Amino acid sequence: MQKDTTPPSLPPHSGVARFMDACYRRPTDATPVWFMRQGGSCLSEYRAILQKYDVMTIAKTPELSSQVAVMPIKTFGVDAAVLYADIMLPIEGMGVSMSITPKGPVIHNPIRSLKDVAALHVTRAEEATPFVLDGIRLIRREIEGKQAIIGISGAPFTLACYMIEGGPSRDYQVAKALMYGQPEVWDALMQKITDVICDYVKAQVSAGADVIQIFDSWVGSLSPSVYRRFVLPYSQRVFAAIKQVGAPSIHFGTGTAALLEAMVEAGGDVQSVDWRINLDEAWKRIGPERGIQGNLDPTVMHTSWPTIEREMQDVLQRAAGRPGHIFNFGHAVLVPTDEDLLRRLVEAVHEATAR
Repeated sequence: MQKDTTPPSLPPHSGVARFMDACYRRPTDATPVWFMRQGGSCLSEYRAILQKYDVMTIAKTPELSSQVAVMPIKTFGVDAAVLYADIMLPIEGMGVSMSITPKGPVIHNPIRSLKDVAALHVTRAEEATPFVLDGIRLIRREIEGKQAIIGISGAPFTLACYMIEGGPSRDYQVAKALMYGQPEVWDALMQKITDVICDYVKAQVSAGADVIQIFDSWVGSLSPSVYRRFVLPYSQRVFAAIKQVGAPSIHFGTGTAALLEAMVEAGGDVQSVDWRINLDEAWKRIGPERGIQGNLDPTVMHTSWPTIEREMQDVLQRAAGRPGHIFNFGHAVLVPTDEDLLRRLVEAVHEATAR
């Protein structure tokens, strides 16, 4: 039986209400704030943990991943805890051999043929990534409904590119050549990845995630027509799966100004935009039926407070108090960033938008 997807009505003073109301474009008491990679190296507490454990050990140890996820709430006063997990985690269970290096994930058995795709497994999240789900349960126990919990996953396109390229890339030439030249291999791979991601995001919601953000970090390399042919059908399946279990979703990408209308067709509730487009223009293009997330340039945090406040006010003025805005950077927090300035920014957004 399909779960009721009617947006839940939350108590007006519920700690999670501010964030969830924004996801559903309902009026809030103030604009919610969180930052991508908010538990990153700008936090001294996190750096201390990194001296003892590597990133993958932290991500695969629920007690550690939940501890890191909760730190920004205590330090910055953000409105959501985000799952500490690498977007590559679900593909490990598919039979992909990988390691995380300082330059990013490295795939030791890249996908190049139908035979390679056939060797991949479609695994259940409870079997492949139980540590992710246990981490969410621990976060939920820790914050007790005071803030929202954001689950995350890589999008099919971005994960497929990593699996084909074998690691980070600037032009994605190997992956895109396979996509154009061997569409039967591309579609077979995307089908399997999408099957895994759909189960993964639904399991996160069942474990206690309030909202899911899908990271399509590399999709800005495509034109709208290519996106619609090779990516959109699979992204639609992922967002439909999230909706099926009654959670809202955020659709993230960078360099996607040309793709906004196409990405909206994927079905996310909130479209995340970066600083390459003005927030008011982006919202006009995605339409009033979607919320919007963003879009302060994170490099602004390497300036002075008067400059940060000015740029913050510009974003808020473009949002114009409309329901559905989640304040964030256009991409992740840069290292180093002064944690005191991040705390001050959160407080300033809340004060400026208090209703």
